[in-house]
Amino acid sequence: MLKSRVIPCLLLRGRGLYKTVRFKDPTYVGDPVNAVKIFNEKEVDELILLDIGATPEKREPNFDLIGDIASECFMPLTYGGGVTSIDQMRKLHRLGVEKIALNSAAYRDRRLVEESCSIFGSSSVIAAIDVKKTFLGKYEVWIDGGRTRTKEDPVAYTQQLARLGVGEIMINSIDRDGTMSGYDLELLKRVSKAVDTPLIACGGAGSLDHMCAAVAEAHVPALAAGSMFVFHGRHRAVLINYPNRSELEARLP
Repeated sequence: MLKSRVIPCLLLRGRGLYKTVRFKDPTYVGDPVNAVKIFNEKEVDELILLDIGATPEKREPNFDLIGDIASECFMPLTYGGGVTSIDQMRKLHRLGVEKIALNSAAYRDRRLVEESCSIFGSSSVIAAIDVKKTFLGKYEVWIDGGRTRTKEDPVAYTQQLARLGVGEIMINSIDRDGTMSGYDLELLKRVSKAVDTPLIACGGAGSLDHMCAAVAEAHVPALAAGSMFVFHGRHRAVLINYPNRSELEARLP
């Protein structure tokens, strides 16, 4: 059995799936329902779906579309984007969403994090943190899809969220997003040493080697990736893919 979880992370924009590079230049990669069906066939254990337009556009989740996606999803589904209330979280759970990722809302309303963990259980709540380096090399937390700088230190912020009871924390590197150049291992190591809450690495994965490095060097138990699972080859042709089980077991035992 794999100790490390390998999770496709899909970005929803409108009714389509897109992939970004450093949170910019979204490229259309297909229909979300079709992508989920392919991941079902490949026996993916878990899926993350993030609506990258909801929070910047100040709108709530597209419940009808999420319901269509969840009804076709035969694996645990995490959703994030535009979630700002307990009622919205209840509705998402009724649609079949197992875990909910809070990002900008978690920064603006710590009580929402604490209350959601109390009502739904810590295992149902993920705190998502987008991190970017300054020109001087300092890590800072950004919200609103990478549009708003908070000047918050990611290590201190992660510790705050851990104390509120979240079940997992997803650390996403804006600088590495879509580059397929590898995770920001220094960032992951700093956060991993600071909290006991399980981390999900995100941003930059382009190969199983990158995932192995995150496990070995930063002791991260879950590995999320986008481009790695939707592009193929140096010309980045769109192709939904996922390593087979024997390959994962051989590389990530």
